[in-house]
Amino acid sequence: MTNPTIIRIAHSPDSDDAFMFYALTQNVLDTEGLEITHQLDDIETLNQAAFKGTYEITAFSIHGYAYFADKYKLMSSGASFGDGYGPVVVAKEARSRDQLSGKTVAIPGELTTAHLALKLWNPAVETAIVPFDKILDVVQSGEYEAGVVIHEGQLTYGDIGLSKVADLGEWWGEETGGPLPLGGNGIRSDIEAELSRRLCRLLTQSIAYALDNREEALEYASRYARGIEDDPVRSDKFVGMYVNEWTRDYGEAGRRAVQLLLDRGYEAGILPKRIVAEFVGG
Repeated sequence: MTNPTIIRIAHSPDSDDAFMFYALTQNVLDTEGLEITHQLDDIETLNQAAFKGTYEITAFSIHGYAYFADKYKLMSSGASFGDGYGPVVVAKEARSRDQLSGKTVAIPGELTTAHLALKLWNPAVETAIVPFDKILDVVQSGEYEAGVVIHEGQLTYGDIGLSKVADLGEWWGEETGGPLPLGGNGIRSDIEAELSRRLCRLLTQSIAYALDNREEALEYASRYARGIEDDPVRSDKFVGMYVNEWTRDYGEAGRRAVQLLLDRGYEAGILPKRIVAEFVGG
C-alpha cells in the first residue's frame, strides 16, 4: 500500500471556517485515501503564507488574492460573502465618514478585504495594523480613533459601548446592488487537474454536510466562537452570516461580485494590477 497524499488545509480559527471544514477535517467524510491535515492561523498570516504557496488549500482574503492569483485558483465553494452586512467600522462615539478623513483606523491586516473595503469607502483614512482580536480594545482605549472589526466582533462591539460608524458590507450593497466578497478558499495552481477537482468536490461535500447537519457541526464550531462560545444563538447567527448558499457555490452573481471588487480596487489605485479571477470546480 502506498502512503496517502497529504493535503494541508489552512483556515482561520473562527467558527464559520470550522463549521465549513468540520466534515473534511474531522474524519466525517470519506477522504478517498487522502490524508487531510489542517493549520489554523489568522487571516493575515494566511494571506502572507499564500505569497509562498505554502498550503495546498488555504483560506485567504479576496483582497489578498489579487497579489497571489499566480499561485492559487479560487475554489468554486467555500466563499464568505457579506450580503448586506460585513466588516464594521466602529468608534467610541458616533462619527461620520468625513470625520474619519485623516484619522487613523485600526485594520486587521494589510491584505484583508476589510482594509480594501475601508479604503474604497473613504480613501482619506490612515490605517494601522492591529491583530483582529485586539481591535475592539484599542478603539475602546482611545489608542485609535476607529477600527474595522471582523469575525465575532461584528456582533459584540456594542457590548462594550462602541458605536457603529459604518457597515462596509451594507455600504457596498448600496453602492453596487450586490454582496461583498470577503474571503475565499484557494487551491494551489500546481496541483494536477484531477486531484484539484477531487479536492473541490470534497470541500463542497463538507459544506453541504455542515449545512444539512447544522447542530452537529455547530457543536464542533462553537469552540472557536471567541466571546460568544457560551451564546448558542449568537454563534448560530454568526455562522449563518458567512456559511450559507453563497458558500455552497459562488454562482454567476458571486463570481461577478468578486470581479467587481477586484476591478474597483484596481480603478481606485489600491491594487497594483488588474486581476481576472480564475475559478476551479469539482
